[in-house]
Amino acid sequence: MKLADRMERIDYSPIRKYHPYAVEAKKKGKKIYHFNIGQPDVITPGVFMDEVKKFNEPVLEYMPSQGIPELIQAVQQYYQRYNMDFGEEDIFITSGGSEALCFIFGSILNHGDEVLIAEPFYTNYRVFTSYFEAKLVPIPSHAEEGYHYASREKIEKVITSKTKAILINSPCNPTGNVLTGQEMEMILGVAKEYNLFVVTDEVYREFVYDGEPLSSFGQHMKGYEDHLIIVDSISKRFSACGARIGTILTKNAEVRSAVLRLSQARLSAPTLEQYGAAALYQLTDTYFNHVRDEYQRRRDIVYDEIKKIQGVICEKPKGSFYITIKLPVDNAHDFQIFMLTEFEDRGETIMFAPVEGFYATPGRGRKEIRIAYVLKEESLIRGMELLRLGLEAYQRKTKV
Repeated sequence: MKLADRMERIDYSPIRKYHPYAVEAKKKGKKIYHFNIGQPDVITPGVFMDEVKKFNEPVLEYMPSQGIPELIQAVQQYYQRYNMDFGEEDIFITSGGSEALCFIFGSILNHGDEVLIAEPFYTNYRVFTSYFEAKLVPIPSHAEEGYHYASREKIEKVITSKTKAILINSPCNPTGNVLTGQEMEMILGVAKEYNLFVVTDEVYREFVYDGEPLSSFGQHMKGYEDHLIIVDSISKRFSACGARIGTILTKNAEVRSAVLRLSQARLSAPTLEQYGAAALYQLTDTYFNHVRDEYQRRRDIVYDEIKKIQGVICEKPKGSFYITIKLPVDNAHDFQIFMLTEFEDRGETIMFAPVEGFYATPGRGRKEIRIAYVLKEESLIRGMELLRLGLEAYQRKTKV
């Protein structure tokens, strides 16, 4: 018996594949500071569990395939606060942002279609497009330029007759890059000119720093309504990753029809989590401002500490809670294994995410790592100290 051919194109997570090394390190008594996965440590707002505990129906039934009205209306009101007008018919509740992406790609992609995306990119995008036998085509960006890619020239250069969509993640995982409103309008203009979809993953929307306003493609959709599909989630915004509640928003009637059919095929998103999510969306800007301030403070700590490390290339990220940096090593994969198997300082070491697996272009990203600054201040400072000490030890070991 033989598995489907698509599985040859789907690799293990480049983020999680170092887990066995971490397990062995912990068995030996090492303490590991985890900067490898973007799991927020901010407490999930209590209103979520309060709402779940209030559920008192005698049977836990299927809910409407599009989502419960209470959550759809709460999402609608949230977007209205930021001058985005979506009707209830434009909103679909999914089992996380991952299912949202799968529904979207299942609706718009055929075998051989191409999706443009800035690299480095969130690794699961490659998995999701591979499901539907489509291909990610990279828009190049570089550490030395702060991973800027929003150039009409760069985008048009990689458009072909097979291009179907432009996939955007802003604020970005893994680079922290944030698009301006002008750049969003440029991308929408390109999409309209070439008859493409813009699929924009905005799960980090609130995480923008230095006084920059919250920004969404939805604020620029007038005249581009049929081209725009927004993916959203409560995972990062409300520190509720385990609830698995995502959202699709689009005014394109054909896409809405396709997404509804796929939603009906999987029956419904989880019931209790939808009620909890509806309560989360009632939180005011006071909550978002507090969380944003906390992560900006963490970003500043990590960036300031990184800049003390000789030979590292890094621009200050403008959003999300990740920073991608270029190290003075030949291979970040080997360096990560060294940090887990050979290095320690006072019984401690760190995990990060080597970024080569975040690229589609072979050979790119080998010197880069992603740091998720989701830990407390003292852990951030200690973690960056361990990174510096580990680099020094690794360079002594590999010096010819």
